[in-house]
This record gives sequence, structure tokens and C-alpha cells, in this order.
Amino acid sequence: MKLFFYGADQTTTGSKHLLEVNGQRLLLECGMFQGRRDKTIDYNTKLAFLPRSVDALLVSHAHIDHTGIIPVLCRDGFKGKIFTTDATTDLCRIMLVDSAHIQEQDAMFLNKKLAKKGRPLVAPLYTQADASASLDQFVPVAYRQPVPVINGVTATWLDAGHILGSGIIVLDIEEGSRKIRLAFSGDLGRGHNDILRDPEIPLDVDYLLTESTYGNRVHEPLTDVNARVCQIINRAVERRGKIVIPSFAVGRTQQLLYTLFQLENSRCIPALPIYVDSPLAVNATVIFRRHLEAVNAQFAAAMHAGANPLSRPNITYIQSVEESMALNDHDQPCIILSASGMAEAGRVCHHLHNTVEDKRNTVLIVGWCAQHTLGARLASGDKKVNIFGEAHTVRAEIETIDAFSGHADKNELRAWAEQITGPQRGVFVVHGELDSATAFAGVLRQLHPTAAITIPAYGDSAEL
Repeated sequence: MKLFFYGADQTTTGSKHLLEVNGQRLLLECGMFQGRRDKTIDYNTKLAFLPRSVDALLVSHAHIDHTGIIPVLCRDGFKGKIFTTDATTDLCRIMLVDSAHIQEQDAMFLNKKLAKKGRPLVAPLYTQADASASLDQFVPVAYRQPVPVINGVTATWLDAGHILGSGIIVLDIEEGSRKIRLAFSGDLGRGHNDILRDPEIPLDVDYLLTESTYGNRVHEPLTDVNARVCQIINRAVERRGKIVIPSFAVGRTQQLLYTLFQLENSRCIPALPIYVDSPLAVNATVIFRRHLEAVNAQFAAAMHAGANPLSRPNITYIQSVEESMALNDHDQPCIILSASGMAEAGRVCHHLHNTVEDKRNTVLIVGWCAQHTLGARLASGDKKVNIFGEAHTVRAEIETIDAFSGHADKNELRAWAEQITGPQRGVFVVHGELDSATAFAGVLRQLHPTAAITIPAYGDSAEL
């Protein structure tokens, strides 16, 4: 059996790992690469394997860097089943169509500019029709219930605590006389989350495929985050400015709404108008209510009791483009939560286009942004950025908070890895920039001195 690495290798986006076993091919993840435009187009349109050669696809969670190329895979020949948790299935039903809609809208916006310059037009990576067609191949599974996925391979999803429905995928593999267990972390949550359960621990593991997004960093303490958000918002209010928060529509947005709910209740901040400018977030809120089996007991109890922090009088969920554009003329302090979290696509780019040059405003970066994305450039302090091909001078206050991260930091990753049992003869460190992956690989070598611990590059393979 052989494992190939075709995405999120020495980087954090475009997760794809291909397992060959018993003459079949099992794909783990089919994520979209996000970064420099030339690389983005190349990685997302030229798959390193033939889609029709894949027999089944397993998905850890719904974020687009793990699922965003599924419509391309299916359109170009993949006919197998897509296995993932029930909640992830429901989230993908809205997220993949939303991703296609964003691409169609962005292509239309760019093509107006390109046409005026006489330059070649661009096409969206895939259409809403492509996304909708791929949804027929999803097969929802329950946590902790083994499911046969291809000949000789049974998969079990454990709770990863990263977003609603996220899973650690444990593969029990039998090939000839050999039996091994491969555990794939997916993306691991921090634990002690207001909404989600703590990550579970895989046992008796022979090979481990693990993320390392924050393998070299320690997040801000969760105990300090509310005070920081309070200060940032109140400074912007004093300047009569807007607070624009690029945020993933699923997971991060709900966590932020919960935090704002707490700050308003404690009277730390005024009850400002909050605009959630993402049709996806509206639908995601419905899915959160539907899947209380995938949240922690405290949040489930609050939802059952009717205390819904995701739906309050001062929260407006923006649906139409016209409503979104009207926010440009809003001249009072307000909070705008808008996708995408890396500020690389979607409506948040339009809000940044209209706010980043005004010193009254604040842009709050609340999560990991891959290198070369607009979010990363803002977070790193760049004073000149391009948005929709136009140069902008950054005058708004830029703040970053990583305590909201849905990813475990280096200490939390270590604490999780320490509890995994089994020989772990081989450990593959993925989904992290090279410095983060290298740091976490060093931690793992301390824990497992005899294990073969590698940081695969794109196109590498390993015999299991």
C-alpha cells in the first residue's frame, strides 16, 4: 500500500492525500488551494491524478481548503462515493454551491475590467451546476461508527473539535496478510470551545497523518480574548468607524457571534448593529440548530432553552448583493462579519475595498491566513495592497487575534499527540507551512524517537 501527497504539503491549503491499496485508490480530502493567483489556477485545475481513477473520497470537514475541488473532481470523471459526517454533508450542500457562486460573481466582476482593457476573460473554476451535481455522491456517516469505504478499508470518524461535523478519520486497512491502522487528524480544534466538543484521541495507531498549522506557535489565551475584542471595538466606536472582520462563514462566524453576545451581556461593548454579510452564514445557522448532536452539552442546552446567541435583534443576516452594497453608505459604527476568512474572495473583499483606506475603520483578522493571501498581507502590516487589481493604501487600523483559531496550537497539538497509543511507525506532518511543520516534527521526534517522521513535499509518496 502506498500514500501519495498532492496538497497541503509544506503549506496549509489544498488538502489532498491519495492512498493506493488492494488495487484501488482512496482519496483523503479534495481541497481548494488558496494563494497566489497563478499557483491557485494551476493547482486547482490540474489534478495530479485522474479523477476517474479514484474509487472513493473521504472528507474530514467542510472547509473549502478541504472540499473546494470536489465539484471539479466529480465533473471530470470521479463516480465514487464521498463519505463524511452527517453535519459535514449538510454544510457541504451549502458551502460548495456558495463557493461556486462566489467564483462566478468574481469572474463576472473581473471580466468587466478585463473586457475594457481588451484582455482575455477568465472562467470560474466550476459552476453552481457542477457543485450541485457533486452533492448526489455524498454519503453521510455517524461519529464512531465504522463504515466500509473500499475493499479492505473501514473508516471511522472521531470528533476533531475544529468546526461543526469535523472529524479525525481512522482507517483500518487490510491488504493480504497485513493489517494496519492509519489515523488522519484532519484539522484539530483547540478544545475548551464555547460550541464544540474537545478533539477525541485515536488509539492503536500504526501510521499518523497529522496537521501542523500552528506547530511552532502558541495562541493567545482564551481567557484574554474577550477583553481584547472589547478594547478593539470600543476604539473603533470612539473614531465612529466600522469594524470589518474577515471570517469563515462556518465555525468562526458563529464563535464570534457568541463572543459578541457575551460582551454585550456584560455591557463591555454597546449593542452595535452586526451585519453578517454571507448568505452562507444564514444557512449555516440553520444547520447548527439541526445538528446539536455535534456540539457540546452546554451549547446544546442553551439552544434547547431558546437562548440563541446566533439570532439577536441587532444581528442582520445579509442575503442580497443590494443589501451588501448598501453597507458602503452606512456611516455609523457597526460590525461587519463577512467571508472569506483569508480575505481572498467573496464579499469581504468588496468591504475591504471600501473601508481599508479610511483611518476611522478597523480590520480585525481573527484566524490563520495562508501566505500571499490578502488577509496575510494585511496581518503582516503591508501598507500597500491590491484588491480586485487596484492598489490601496492601508490607513485603517489592522488588528489580529489568533485566540479564535479553530486549530490547536503547538502545545495543544502535542497534548493530543501524547495521548495517541500504538506503535506509530510512520508519522507524516502535513497542513502547515514548512517552519510550522518542521517545529511540530521535532516535537513528534521527542515523543517517538524510533518513528520515521517526515514532512512530505507535493508529489512525494510513502510505502506503508
